[in-house]
Amino acid sequence: MSDRAHTVLEDTPVGPLTLVATNGGLSGLFMNLQRHRPPEETFGVFEPDTSVEPFGTVIAQLGAYFAGELTDFDVPLELQGTPFQRQVWDALQEIPYGETTTYGQLAGELGKPSASRAVGLANGRNPISIIVPCHRVVGSTGSLTGYGGGLERKRFLLDFERRLNPSQLF
Repeated sequence: MSDRAHTVLEDTPVGPLTLVATNGGLSGLFMNLQRHRPPEETFGVFEPDTSVEPFGTVIAQLGAYFAGELTDFDVPLELQGTPFQRQVWDALQEIPYGETTTYGQLAGELGKPSASRAVGLANGRNPISIIVPCHRVVGSTGSLTGYGGGLERKRFLLDFERRLNPSQLF
C-alpha cells in the first residue's frame, strides 16, 4: 500500500464509510455527505483489498462494534491536526462507551473551562468519526447539537450505545 490510501465500506448501519490510511495508521473515517469531509482526491490511491492493514483491522472492529460486541477500539491511528485539536481528540477517546459529556465539561477537563466553543470546533473537525467518538459530546442541556455526519446519525449512534448500555442515560 502507498503512504496514503483509502477504501470504502459500503454496508454499515450509518451508510457507506470511507476509510483513509496514512503511513499504516487510520487517518480518516468519513461518512457520506459529512461536513468537513476532505476532497476525495486527498484520500490517496483506492485500495480494493479491504483486508490490507490497517483496513482489515478497522473493518473487523467496526463490524464487532455494530454487532454490539465491541465497546473500545484498538486500531492504529494517525491523527493529523493542530496540537489543540489532537488534545480534544485524545480526550474524546476517554469518554466511556454509552456515556456522554458536554462541550463545557470537556473544555474543563482540558483545563480550559472557557473554551467550549473551541472544543466544539475541534470536535467538528474530528477526522475519525465513530472510533474517535465525537458523537458522545452533547450540548449543555443534553441536546444533540451539531454532528458532522448529521444529527440523525448522532442520534442513532447514541441510542445504539445506550441500548447496549441501558444504565447510562444523558
